[in-house]
Amino acid sequence: MSGRQCWTLDIDEGRMIMVRTNTSWRHQATHRRWFSAAVAVAVTLAGATAQQKTGSTVGQFLLIEPSARASAMGNAGAALHDEALAGYYNPAAWGHLSGTDAQVMHSAWLAGIAFDYGAVGVPVGGGSTVAITLASLNSGEIAVRTVQQPLGTGEYYRASSLALGVGYAIRVTDRFSAGLHLHYVQETIWHSSLTAFSIDVGTLYQLTPDGLTLGASLSNFGTKGRYSGSDLRIRFDNDASVYGDNSNLPAEVYTEEFSLPILFRVGLAYPALHSEHHRLIVAVDAVHPSDNTESVSFGAEWTFDGFVSLRGGYQQLFKQDSEVGLTLGGGIAYEVFGWMVRIDYAWADHGRLQDTQRFTVGFLF
Repeated sequence: MSGRQCWTLDIDEGRMIMVRTNTSWRHQATHRRWFSAAVAVAVTLAGATAQQKTGSTVGQFLLIEPSARASAMGNAGAALHDEALAGYYNPAAWGHLSGTDAQVMHSAWLAGIAFDYGAVGVPVGGGSTVAITLASLNSGEIAVRTVQQPLGTGEYYRASSLALGVGYAIRVTDRFSAGLHLHYVQETIWHSSLTAFSIDVGTLYQLTPDGLTLGASLSNFGTKGRYSGSDLRIRFDNDASVYGDNSNLPAEVYTEEFSLPILFRVGLAYPALHSEHHRLIVAVDAVHPSDNTESVSFGAEWTFDGFVSLRGGYQQLFKQDSEVGLTLGGGIAYEVFGWMVRIDYAWADHGRLQDTQRFTVGFLF
């Protein structure tokens, strides 16, 4: 046996795996495996026009919308502003902050997963605003189970995701603003992880004197990510049909790179009613994702005396196989020691996956 390091291409049940071993190259595929691979390729090509690339990207937690206000309005947030979390939908929204704004959000997400998000926007003069964001997703402890020990090995693992962001926005004129948002993204599953970098860009433009606003943004455009770590180190039999050779070789599974879920939003927001005691805002967004079908979301917010708000909407209309739909929520805003305190709540229907809830607390000073 040669002591050279090499890579072996193993095609198993239609999956392609690169394995690093300490042996020379050998032919690994049987006729059955090649046939399985050929069938898989043929099926892929035949269904290329029908498939929507669902599940073809990493960093899916980046698509979880953090703002309870916008979420209750069907997540139609591309043209909304006036809060730090609005920068998630469109970084240009930070250019409209009237003061330093800090918000934190907690969500009891699907399957017992916890999702938290925080954002701080600080105006620095000249119409410019800088922002810092932090997103965290955590599965909690999960028991390790194997075929030999289906009740658990006594070990526990967790899956977690983290995104740390820095943003900048400038209000060029009373009607136009632009912004960007840079991210460091990390996903971890037990002892393996991936990292990536991405950028969001966006613009806001007030079309009419009465407040009709157009917003557009591109999110999560960046590098690809590939998992690596000690969990991918395995013991490998280079040729199971040969007896007497080393069937316990140290090897490593080589995983593929995947892109982040790029999302393009364009939306309108309009203050349909603005009187001494009442304000009504309606909003609509069209969304084009890189890993799914297009959809339309819309919602409305009614506010009384600047104190209490009621919101409702519908998200991802026209999206194929969508499990989301109706959204509802509300919030209150009041002044404490010169600080404006805002508390918002949102409920969203997720069909067979049941529902999710978001709570946001914000301080404007």
